[in-house]
Amino acid sequence: MDNPVVYSFFFGRALAETLLERTEEAIAETLSELGKFDAEQRERLREFTEEVVAKADRQARQSHYETVTTDGNTGESAVDLQALIDELRAEIARLRAELAYHRRPSL
Repeated sequence: MDNPVVYSFFFGRALAETLLERTEEAIAETLSELGKFDAEQRERLREFTEEVVAKADRQARQSHYETVTTDGNTGESAVDLQALIDELRAEIARLRAELAYHRRPSL
């Protein structure tokens, strides 16, 4: 090209377009990775919650079975079982609050 001013114009324009394309690609890739990370964290949290609930159910059944089989007195076993149920409900409420905290979008 004979005119350096015209060449500079086209060079600057090409540079700006290339930088814009690269920036768009980087942002798209970053958002994609963020979406994957979010989905993975939600899945891990769901699995964790299911594991906790299953473990609590097993322990509650085992505790009830042990209380009923070792102690013929149903009054005392009902009190122990009720205390266990109350503790589990408190734990579930705490976990729900924690889940709500983690589900809030951070700004």
